[in-house]
Amino acid sequence: MGVAPVGNVLVTYRIMPEGTEVSTAELKAKVEALGKAAKRIEVVEEPFAFGLKVLIAKFIVEDGSGLADKIEDGLAKLGGVSSVECLELGLI
Repeated sequence: MGVAPVGNVLVTYRIMPEGTEVSTAELKAKVEALGKAAKRIEVVEEPFAFGLKVLIAKFIVEDGSGLADKIEDGLAKLGGVSSVECLELGLI
């Protein structure tokens, strides 16, 4: 019996900064550096509320690799991050 090929997973996170004083450009650079282990990464800035901007980060990782959990844990530990929310997780 052979092992079935592993698919890829697209994981999308909303990264909420601690406040408007946090530089989203610096935070974006940290998120991109953290996601270097992913196959592809995209980070965009979006307005949220009351002048606050959030980052929406998309990563493609191998299914079953555990990398999605490691990335989420790493995002939550970044300086200037208030919260991380997984918006979408699905096979591609």
